[in-house]
Amino acid sequence: MDRRFSSFLLASTAFFLVYMSLRTMFVPPPVQPVAPDDTLAEVAESERDAAIEPSNPDATTESEGSSVASADIEDVPERPENPEWRTLGSMDPASGHVMLVTLNSRGGGIERIELTERKKNGRLKYRRVDVLSGYLGYLAADPTATVEGVAVNVVGPGTPAAAAVSTTAGVPNGLRPGDRIVAVNDDPISNTDMLSGWLNGTKPGDKVTLDVIRENDKAIQFTAELTEHPLDLVRLADKGGEDQVKGNLTRLSSLLTVSKVGRREIAPGKRALPSLGDPGDFIWNVTPEGKLDDAEQGAGQGADADAQTVSFELRLSEQEMQDAGGHAVGLQRSYSLRPGSYVLDMDVQIDNRYDKSQELAYRLEGVNGITLEGWWYSNKISPNWGGSAARDLVYNTTAGGHELVSGYGLLKRARKDAVADDQNLFSPNSDAAAKDLQYIGVDAQYFTVAYLPPADEDRLTNFRRAIGTLAADPAEIPKHQERAVNTTFYLDSAVASVPPGSSLKQSLRLFAGPKQPELFDQYGLQDCIYYGWFSWPAKLLGNLLHVLSGIGNYALAIVLLTIIVRGAMFPLSRKAAVNAQRMQELAPELKKITEQYKDDMEGRVKAQRELQQRVGFNPLSGCLPMFLQLPIFMGLYRSLSVDIELRQAAFASWTTWASNLAAPDMLYYWGDWMWDYLAGRGTGWLGPYFNILPVIVMVLFLAQQKMFMPPATDEQTAMTQKMMSYMTLIMGLFFFRVPAGLCIYFITSSLWGIGERILVKKTLPKTPHFDKAVLEGKVNHRGGSNAKGAAGNRLAAPKRPGGPSAGETAEPTWADRLRQRMNPEEPAAPLPRDRKRPKTNKKRG
Repeated sequence: MDRRFSSFLLASTAFFLVYMSLRTMFVPPPVQPVAPDDTLAEVAESERDAAIEPSNPDATTESEGSSVASADIEDVPERPENPEWRTLGSMDPASGHVMLVTLNSRGGGIERIELTERKKNGRLKYRRVDVLSGYLGYLAADPTATVEGVAVNVVGPGTPAAAAVSTTAGVPNGLRPGDRIVAVNDDPISNTDMLSGWLNGTKPGDKVTLDVIRENDKAIQFTAELTEHPLDLVRLADKGGEDQVKGNLTRLSSLLTVSKVGRREIAPGKRALPSLGDPGDFIWNVTPEGKLDDAEQGAGQGADADAQTVSFELRLSEQEMQDAGGHAVGLQRSYSLRPGSYVLDMDVQIDNRYDKSQELAYRLEGVNGITLEGWWYSNKISPNWGGSAARDLVYNTTAGGHELVSGYGLLKRARKDAVADDQNLFSPNSDAAAKDLQYIGVDAQYFTVAYLPPADEDRLTNFRRAIGTLAADPAEIPKHQERAVNTTFYLDSAVASVPPGSSLKQSLRLFAGPKQPELFDQYGLQDCIYYGWFSWPAKLLGNLLHVLSGIGNYALAIVLLTIIVRGAMFPLSRKAAVNAQRMQELAPELKKITEQYKDDMEGRVKAQRELQQRVGFNPLSGCLPMFLQLPIFMGLYRSLSVDIELRQAAFASWTTWASNLAAPDMLYYWGDWMWDYLAGRGTGWLGPYFNILPVIVMVLFLAQQKMFMPPATDEQTAMTQKMMSYMTLIMGLFFFRVPAGLCIYFITSSLWGIGERILVKKTLPKTPHFDKAVLEGKVNHRGGSNAKGAAGNRLAAPKRPGGPSAGETAEPTWADRLRQRMNPEEPAAPLPRDRKRPKTNKKRG
């Protein structure tokens, strides 16, 4: 019976498996029922409100103009084949704009932000300090293009390319997208590297002739006058020029994507939902007239007739979203810029294009590719012990206040396998105060780019998560170039139940500007300007330099500041010179003590101290001027590191040498032949430029030591003086990349010190400072006895200006008695032969 049952069970199982296999192979799957078209009408308005309010009470819904028929969301929508570039702002001074923003429809993000504010003399207020060649304009040319010539993809208003004068009859002025530059001054140009190399040999003000091929292979010729390079505050990593660092990723800023749909959410460390793809790689549609919605404008949008607006739209179909675990949605965003503003108004929204409610949230990435100017020589001041990078994250919440997250710290974290690559700034489980954002952005040395609330709000409260991350491959960042890592962040919105045809929308602002105290106070970013421990002298010296710069030159202002400081300390300097003279008078006595205690270091030190106390000499009193100059030195260094007005201040208008007093003077570029260990950017001890000012500083320091240092009284003193000279040379290596403005301060101070010492030396007393009786130890400088004389003998007091002579008796004053009580005389050190041998229990055998 058991055998037959077992056989039946095996046969039944085999038959079932064969049947299921054949059914799968030959029988088609059943057709899924399609939802009726009138499903949207079955959802009541009250049910919509109840569905969206519990998840996100601040969410904005849009029910008109966004609903789509079910038949329209089945197929993947047609998208443009080629990206388009749009610009906001202008480089033309007459436009009133202070920024030129370039947007790319591939991803709908920010590709470039240039600062175009002008000075009263017409020059750019914030130009690139590392490039002195002429500027034609940002063309967004593809460096990998194989067509002949350089394809122009965008022409910014007011740039030399837009203002180029046509010399071909019947052709209007200005290059335009689609043109190909094939020659410059009759030199053939076939790619972007050749164009960049040709322009590197020019200077602002030069005029160049451009041979251009336009549509239908029409040859046109233009004449363009090159200008200075505006500061590209935000740029792509591969457009960094000399500051480009391997490992940093080329990625647009402020990208928008779906972060959550239904139960699916972007996994940690990923950029998009699984199976959806990165919307940053999709080509978005540019909406007509650049208007997102005329009924509901973003923060300040539409209020100013002069505001420029560009909008993008991306539809994700039912098919695309089903692979990601959701249903059809749409992404929309707009950018708006007004003249004279460093703020870019932004609207972002996600639309529910399905016929039922969906749980939706979006992710808004931060900016990346902030300027790297000076990262290899400057040290950005940080409130953290771990230091800072060239790009750090800054954010401010109600719970924690202002916080800075070092980009270097993010890189070290990302290189550890045991922790996540990203750093959590706040999460959905954080308290409401910890998610209450006043600003969040990326901070550079002189500039900050940050998200701010709309103009009519104080806080951003609609984000459930903020993460600090890198737009870089941590493993590819070279050693000693970690400070240049590309730092960024992203924000995830609160999850909302969005009814069909409705939207989840957020308005915010993007600030991109210089660290001007008045400007940062206006936008609540004042905590981003950080001077460190020496803030009060730094601010005081900075304000004083601004006043002195009224003479027209910051280098001369630093010279005047040094003269004012050294002049105020002249009495102390003279006292130091007198102290040095007294030290020279004591040199013979110190030499005698050295010979007397030749083999007894402890006795020699004690005897020297006794001599100094007996004659009333303090060797440290001459160091007071040096200590008083330390806050001035640190304050000036901090001012050069923080004060935006000192950035780009030139040594002189008639030379390009030392064109930035906040940077090394860069006399000669040796990075092309000097080995990388010394001349590499970040990897070399000295940097890619030879700087002459630090060399002059070290020569003057050595001259001062040789002129003013008293002669050595023994071998130990001689060795100490020799080591001080070596240390000066070593310090010269560490100070080789200090700002040129600081070197000007050191040079002026050293020259003043040399001249002051020569002048003071002529005014010093010709008579000895110490009586012979004091030096011999018969009396001390207070008139008290130090020697064992005959009984009843009264020892003479030393001569004092206006007091009794050495042969007269004088009662000590109350000040002398007070000093004697506070600083009693130590007994004279006994000679080695007079010292008692310590007792020992060891028996001599």
